[in-house]
Amino acid sequence: MTAGKTSNGGPDGSSYTYADAGVSIAAGNALVKAIAPLARATARPGATSELGGFGGFFDPKAAGYRDPLLVAANDGVGTKLKLAIDHDRHDTVGIDLVAMCVNDLIVQGAEPLFFLDYFATGKLENGVAERVIAGIAEGCKIAGCALIGGETAEMPGMYAAGDYDLAGFCVGAVERGEQLTGDKVAPGDVLIGLASSGVHSNGYSLVRRLAADKGWKLNRPALFDQDQLLIDALIAPTRIYVASLLPLIRAGMINALAHITGGGLLENIPRILPDGAHAVVDADLWPQPRLMAFLQAQGQIEPEEMARTFNCGVGMVLAVAADKVADVTQQLEAASETVLPVGRIEAGDKGCTVRGSAETWSARSGWSATHLG
Repeated sequence: MTAGKTSNGGPDGSSYTYADAGVSIAAGNALVKAIAPLARATARPGATSELGGFGGFFDPKAAGYRDPLLVAANDGVGTKLKLAIDHDRHDTVGIDLVAMCVNDLIVQGAEPLFFLDYFATGKLENGVAERVIAGIAEGCKIAGCALIGGETAEMPGMYAAGDYDLAGFCVGAVERGEQLTGDKVAPGDVLIGLASSGVHSNGYSLVRRLAADKGWKLNRPALFDQDQLLIDALIAPTRIYVASLLPLIRAGMINALAHITGGGLLENIPRILPDGAHAVVDADLWPQPRLMAFLQAQGQIEPEEMARTFNCGVGMVLAVAADKVADVTQQLEAASETVLPVGRIEAGDKGCTVRGSAETWSARSGWSATHLG
């Protein structure tokens, strides 16, 4: 602080500074310097600009596109962040942030091209911010998109000590005429799923409520997996499906894709259906992951509620013509995906029915849930 000013800004007549208000410009500059190499490591054809400007450039022609449609998506990580903050697990929530955006682009047939992040906190703790942004850069590398910019906001009084929030914004491209809109889906199509890596990034308000009410010891081995701490099972990052799906999309082998996020299988699959198509999901067809069984048992959650709250082990659903299922499955397995049978498309009202037999998802008798829309 500079003494001897005539300003009456401070209580003693001294001059105010931004630092007095709790904002450290030096900390922000140090963070930009620290993360610049992380961003450079995500460089790809079309992305050439350095961090630190007022915006980032991207050249679709350099990325190989002739007549691209641009597709944009933005998302956050939700209250999974609170688990990360409370248990010092900051290293992978950035992957979650990227995954939630890029998986929403790939379902429209679009290749993710570039990503921007928003990190907001009350007081910038560079060690935490660096760990989070390193995760964002890692997610971008997995997805093949460039981290070309972002915003780090230090806002005293807006957040409790140690808290922060994240938002992500991603732009992708698809050649005109190759976009996936769901118009190719027809009765007779087969629904296959790609296994999730855990809870992904939806349902954590319920997870955290259960943890508090049931007194879970999150830093002890999970009841369902003695080789893993419960917190690590819950914080596992959302799987990014871009690299395995993009070649199949470009080869015209997939009719539609649904990213299973908030609303679960029941409410996300109808988003890709044309009128006259009804998705029937048979929960008997794939094993319930032990983590999902644990959550269901702890909360005494009805199967119908599981179908609209969690991904239930399936992070992505593909609608594929019956004669292409074997080839699609083989290519996905070669790309290290776990492929699960999920159901089929029937003629009927636009919507989805998830059903199971007695004992499937701990049901006492046969059950079904339907969502029209």
